[in-house]
Amino acid sequence: MKVTILQFPGTNCEYDTQHAFKELGADTEIVWHKAQTIPEDTNLLVVAGGFSYGDYLRSGAIAKFSPVMKAVTAYANNGGKVLGICNGFQVLTEAGLLPGALKRNDGLHFISKHHHLKVINNDNIFLEKLSNNAIVNIPIAHHDGNYFIDADGLKELEKNNQILLKYTDADGAIQNPNGSVSSIAGICNKQKNVFGLMPHPERAMELILGSDDGVNMLKGFLNT
Repeated sequence: MKVTILQFPGTNCEYDTQHAFKELGADTEIVWHKAQTIPEDTNLLVVAGGFSYGDYLRSGAIAKFSPVMKAVTAYANNGGKVLGICNGFQVLTEAGLLPGALKRNDGLHFISKHHHLKVINNDNIFLEKLSNNAIVNIPIAHHDGNYFIDADGLKELEKNNQILLKYTDADGAIQNPNGSVSSIAGICNKQKNVFGLMPHPERAMELILGSDDGVNMLKGFLNT
């Protein structure tokens, strides 16, 4: 399996992401944002976390104009699997590949800690190795992680099983760290080939780091 990882000025999770997928046995390649194409043998395209373009203007708002994003959009529209993690999720919403937007956290503070998540819908390649209602413990690290979508958009997400993950406590009760609508931590598009989440599964690959719950999340893509 080939995983291609995008790198923008300010990206800082590309090597964590590369390490995570290498540990799962995948071949990886990091692609600079000025590339006009992505490798033809790509099975999964990851938009990694960080602070693309310093998060100036708005998180992900400048990155969507990078040359490589035309290729990303074409790849996604042709059914290619795309995963946006943290800033990558912000980039995908700004580019229109995922619905909604990411706003400043309630409280206006940067949050960095492990947080529990509940699997809401596993009828997709990303979470198929986890059961619905399973609880995982995954690090979060963001300033603009407050997911917003209007009431009609939320109904669409619910109708199409596009809500993937919600923020909870260890027992599965809602515990919202940033103000996200309906405590949403991750979503996908209707076609279930573009995925975005604010938490960092690539940082939860080894128990020594606090959790290895990210392993079964990312493993789902190995069936691509």
